[in-house]
Amino acid sequence: MTAPQDDFSLTPEAVKVLAHPLRSRLLGALRIGGPATATTLADALSTNTGATSYHLRKLESVGLVADTGDGAGKQRLWRAATSSHSWERSELAHDEDAATALGWLERDYLRLFTTDFGHWLDVAEAWPTDWQDATGQGDAWVTVNPEQLKALRQELDAVLERYHDAEPAPGARRVHFWQAAFPLEPDDVPGAGGEPDAAPGETDRP
Repeated sequence: MTAPQDDFSLTPEAVKVLAHPLRSRLLGALRIGGPATATTLADALSTNTGATSYHLRKLESVGLVADTGDGAGKQRLWRAATSSHSWERSELAHDEDAATALGWLERDYLRLFTTDFGHWLDVAEAWPTDWQDATGQGDAWVTVNPEQLKALRQELDAVLERYHDAEPAPGARRVHFWQAAFPLEPDDVPGAGGEPDAAPGETDRP
């Protein structure tokens, strides 16, 4: 059974709640590992059950996690309410606290990627050679306007969703894909200094 592609668009309140070291890890743990109690999550993340329960309730308050209703006794069994989340920077920019929280969250994801990919590099040689050859990293650059960039990312998402929804093949393992799209010359801000953007076809390429 595959997880639904029910992306959650972060609201200002949701991003302010999620921008917390433990809450971000709790949501990730529930998405990766499936439903769990606060006690199980606390053990996995080396924290205490009381703090874990508190932060799970905060995530629940903005719709990021939910109680399955299947807990035993007073033990609540938690699940991720959605399979992914996304955001539009422009929709959060009007709320200074939300914009600050988003900045922290994005940098936290960068730290998480560095940690996780670094761990893979540490252990990669222990894996079969076909897995070592199939994994890896790379980068490319394209010349696009904002609308084209959005379309490109949507196409990539559609490819990933197709594989996400497919039945696992023999020998399959879960693989983590990270995406990042940002300008090749980030200091060359469009319109900065009163200069108009280059017309199509006028952009210099190395």
